[in-house]
Amino acid sequence: VSPDEEGICSGKYFTEAGLVGLLEQAAASFSMAGMYEAVNEVYKVLIPIHEANRDAKKLSTIHGKLQEAFSKIVHQDGKRMFGTYFRVGFYGTKFGDLDEQEFVYKEPAITKLAEISHRLEGFYGERFGEDVLEVIKDSNPVDKCKLDPNKAYIQITYVEPYFDTYEMKDRITYFDKNYNLRRFMYCTPFTLDGRAHGELHEQFKRKTILTTSHAFPYIKTRINVIRKEEIILTPIEVAIEDMQKKTQELAFATHQDPADPKMLQMVLQGSVGTTVNQGPLEVAQVFLSEIPNDPKLFRHHNKLRLCFKDFTKR
Repeated sequence: VSPDEEGICSGKYFTEAGLVGLLEQAAASFSMAGMYEAVNEVYKVLIPIHEANRDAKKLSTIHGKLQEAFSKIVHQDGKRMFGTYFRVGFYGTKFGDLDEQEFVYKEPAITKLAEISHRLEGFYGERFGEDVLEVIKDSNPVDKCKLDPNKAYIQITYVEPYFDTYEMKDRITYFDKNYNLRRFMYCTPFTLDGRAHGELHEQFKRKTILTTSHAFPYIKTRINVIRKEEIILTPIEVAIEDMQKKTQELAFATHQDPADPKMLQMVLQGSVGTTVNQGPLEVAQVFLSEIPNDPKLFRHHNKLRLCFKDFTKR
């Protein structure tokens, strides 16, 4: 980038050797992070440079590393852990500009909710005082009117990457589903009388979809939330989602290579075991024993029937 009129340079000059060095460092970093697909993208830039320079030695090294990367993709796909995500909301004037701000935090793989909760509680407790800081345990919407103005509140919720149906045709591999992530979702069960859980016919679910200002992975491990959407699922829609999830679990368990009988046994027990409360049998008895009176529910009723048809095939 050339200097402007005042002679201030807004970028850096790179020699070819310097650029090659940076790209090689990037490829090594992606490899260490288990992001082997990104290694290939970096080498797509490097290979033409070395080809133009007729540098057979460098090309030999690169193709060796590419073979290693693709072999790891084949043998480790599904076993790699790229991160765990949490939504963290800050409430209270003590947080200053952070008040009522929400962020998505990216934590190392298999980080439990208790771990990040303990860490943030310790950090902000030391800053404001342990008696001032309070962690909100549920994921329900926060009503600021009910909060103590002299306290600082943190709400922490586990979230998962969220994709629309049309996105899934392009996000096929495990890497695709864990890269370039901007939307995350968490679910909150509720009933109309205020309880979190109830009988099948009264169990609603609120799906909250968060959109961040940048995509993960990013140079920062927390990114602020810029948009929030809510979708309310009725009891029959909750049942449809549950049946679809059970069917997917069965499909996965029966198509594992090599076959895993223990996994299959666990999935079957959870799907059709008579000891399971509110399992598929009870779902069928509650929602499919009679034709619904409300015409608006006909579509959902038929969709649930099709879910059971697919489930029994599996």
